[in-house]
Amino acid sequence: MQTNMRFKMRQVSLSLLLGLGVTSLSATAEEALPDYTLLDAIKGGKPMTNFRLRYEHVDQDGKPENARALTLRSLVGWQTAPFHNFSVGVQIINVAELENRYDDRRLGDPEKGMGDYPIVVDPHDTDINQLYVDWTGIKNTRFRLGRQQINLDNVRFIGDIGFRQVMQVFDGYSMLNKSLPNTEIYLAHLERVKQISTRLQEGELEIVNAKYRLSPSESVTGYGYFSNFETPTMAKTSVLGPGTDQSNKTLGLRLDGSRKINDDWRWLYTAEYAKQTDYSDGDDRIDAHYGRAGIGAGYKAWFARIDHESLSSNDSEYAFQTPFGTNHLFQGWADHFLITPAQGIKDTFITVGGKPLPALTLHAEYHIINADEDFAKFGGGFGDKFGKEFDLAATWNVNSKFLVKAEYANFKEDDRVANPLGRKTDIEKVWLTAMYTF
Repeated sequence: MQTNMRFKMRQVSLSLLLGLGVTSLSATAEEALPDYTLLDAIKGGKPMTNFRLRYEHVDQDGKPENARALTLRSLVGWQTAPFHNFSVGVQIINVAELENRYDDRRLGDPEKGMGDYPIVVDPHDTDINQLYVDWTGIKNTRFRLGRQQINLDNVRFIGDIGFRQVMQVFDGYSMLNKSLPNTEIYLAHLERVKQISTRLQEGELEIVNAKYRLSPSESVTGYGYFSNFETPTMAKTSVLGPGTDQSNKTLGLRLDGSRKINDDWRWLYTAEYAKQTDYSDGDDRIDAHYGRAGIGAGYKAWFARIDHESLSSNDSEYAFQTPFGTNHLFQGWADHFLITPAQGIKDTFITVGGKPLPALTLHAEYHIINADEDFAKFGGGFGDKFGKEFDLAATWNVNSKFLVKAEYANFKEDDRVANPLGRKTDIEKVWLTAMYTF
């Protein structure tokens, strides 16, 4: 049944592709402008270029050495203006390791000779970051074929992990349609993902995401993500153990927004639920749910909110996973929970942020991170308290093209997990970043 579903979804995607291609033949003939050349389209395009220099320092319990990483990421690219409804985007990436005293986990493997150092997943890389063709021959519709960045909603489930120097990009085709009032429909069929470790993962991922805007600042989104990647995590193994298939489907609904109270004040709210189960040949232990609820208030350029996020566990054998999301932004910036532990996660966190000056943005978070199900503690007994984390960031926009940023993360362990591989040790991280965008 699941195989038939996957086949039908692929047929729908291919039908869209063929339909768009046929329509383009007539649309191109009608819309051709004889005095507008391909060279004009190239010159009328826009840059996809920026340079980001970053220093990262990591002090982690259990590691004899502190990590020191100085890296420069260069993204150089250009997207042409439309020519007969077609445009092309090309972007090259280079990540240079200027100081390498860290385990970069290139290709997902421990770096030889760096076992004494904490992990910083910023490996050296030179590659095509994006290469795609866009077609916009149907009104309010964009079709994209090739390697591309994808960021949906709050990037919890699908994102480019833009924080890391090597971002996550996808190979396949996608369609964005805005024909219906206040509605955005995004469909995609993807067959490969380049991860932040530079590892290429083969598989199939179908995306259905439909957003309806209740107001300019409020929306409700329904989504389905159908993954036929057996081992999508960067660790190269399934969270269920060797030889198991982690293919799964995730169906969910998200309500998010802000509502004006008066000229100065506004309410902030989020409510979301998703269910994750096995898909295709996935292991039948894949059965978990995701939930988030949050409320807060904003005053002029400032805001404060409290949220609770839960990624449930299935009898401590499997927990809700988000392998294609920008996980750095969740459960604290220290990156202890990029893969959800088998016992699941319950994260209650407070977020405060704002602008004391027009060019200065401040952001702070405090997380209390517990397990959904108890785990065995070191020394005997059971516990459910992973730890607490404090995160702080300050961003200074020097001008419209240049910014500098300082970030800090500090995680403190509570209950010590008995299994050394699952332990979340004390860790402190500092980032200093400068970025220039053309």
